[in-house]
Amino acid sequence: MTYKWPLKKDFVGRETELKRLNSWWIASDSQPIALIGRRRVGKSWLFRRFADSKPATILVAEQLPPGAQLLRFAEILEPLVGVRPDLPDVAALFRVLFRAARAKKILIVVDEFPWLLGSEAEARRTLSSVQAVMEEERETSKLKLILCGSNVSVMETLFSEGNPMHGRLQHFELRPLRFSEARLLLPDLGPVDAFERFSMTGGMPLYLSRLAKGSVQKAVTQEMLSPGAPLWNEGRTLLNQELREPRMYFGILEQLAKGSKEVDEIAAPMRSTSRAISPYLSVLSDLRIASRHMPFGAADNGRGGHWRMDDNFLRFWFHFVFPYQSELENGLRPDDLFTSEIATGLAQHVSPVFEDWCREWLRAHHGVEVSRIGQWWGNAANNFRRTGERHSEEIDAIGTTRGPVTLVSESKWTTKQLDPSIVTDLDQYKIPALRDGGFRLANTLRIVLFSKSGYTKSLRDLATTDSRLVLVDVAAKLNS
Repeated sequence: MTYKWPLKKDFVGRETELKRLNSWWIASDSQPIALIGRRRVGKSWLFRRFADSKPATILVAEQLPPGAQLLRFAEILEPLVGVRPDLPDVAALFRVLFRAARAKKILIVVDEFPWLLGSEAEARRTLSSVQAVMEEERETSKLKLILCGSNVSVMETLFSEGNPMHGRLQHFELRPLRFSEARLLLPDLGPVDAFERFSMTGGMPLYLSRLAKGSVQKAVTQEMLSPGAPLWNEGRTLLNQELREPRMYFGILEQLAKGSKEVDEIAAPMRSTSRAISPYLSVLSDLRIASRHMPFGAADNGRGGHWRMDDNFLRFWFHFVFPYQSELENGLRPDDLFTSEIATGLAQHVSPVFEDWCREWLRAHHGVEVSRIGQWWGNAANNFRRTGERHSEEIDAIGTTRGPVTLVSESKWTTKQLDPSIVTDLDQYKIPALRDGGFRLANTLRIVLFSKSGYTKSLRDLATTDSRLVLVDVAAKLNS
């Protein structure tokens, strides 16, 4: 049966992922794919777009008793195999799938695969039986199999040593859209407005489509701030589906939504300890919601470091929606909340996303000059620390090639144009701090500046005489 997807015309982007899937489809390799990704990241749309016009069947597991689920699958598979198959267990399901593809190549997608596994003890028995079926049937089958799941932690365990499926699946993780592809879902917005929506949605296709129309105030108040709105409870729903003790995670994420923090800075307002919250941070890292960042040049296993929320939708929701839900339910007007809190705080929310984009742009366009790029923070230059004038410094991006620092970069998402003071600040304070921190600086150091609002005439004039300076036209690059 040829699968036809009626929403094919609405699908945009994901060219790299589709290319990889199509290469796998035409290859002789029969190893199944495990398609992993957070809820709302677009897995269902991706595999349906890939399945379109192919001999394919899609099986979507639901939270049903095992017998009821397998009966439903048997009904779906009847047209494929010619009779309604008897499926007493999950192993029997996979045996039917492999045997259905003995004569010709068939694509089968099993979505929400973890829901077929049952409890932890049941899961191991089920996976062992499925693995046995794979070993027995795959040599005589042309089946192309995709196992898909939104429970990232469960799907990742399929690749751990000791798991019956270890070594038998290809790892395929679907990440949120990058801005260049998210932009395709925001065709009516200018580049700056589009980047703001991208920053609020974390590159999740569903959220992008929700916030694509009208002014940012209208989109946010209608879709997120009004009780009962489509995204009003989205953060709570996502975490309740993923986590067993959401209250502790809610407290941690509310702290991280305000900005990057060290572990003790997260624990203190919660009246907890670093040791007590560390296991929760580890789970959030496994779920791709938060991660620990070290300054450029520091060892990954070094002490300290900052924890940061990687999911920018949840960062926005925990900063601007969750803390005010009670007030909104008791009469606070969404437009008033937007004016008082979001309009004044949106630039601060967008800034770290913009800095990430700038580092990505530098990798793509200055790769010859820099082989490694990252954010740096550390002590101020020794002479300024001795006098107490300055204690610490931060640079949005530094890049190295074969050791020396060859590039430094600053990124500003503000309404004010950059002026020459930013170069003075780098030369007087930040670059000396790098030297005192043990970095070697190249003789031909380049300074790359990014500004949402552009550059003053005096800075543009300086760039004509200071060969180190590169002033990036942000609006043009966002629009390219």
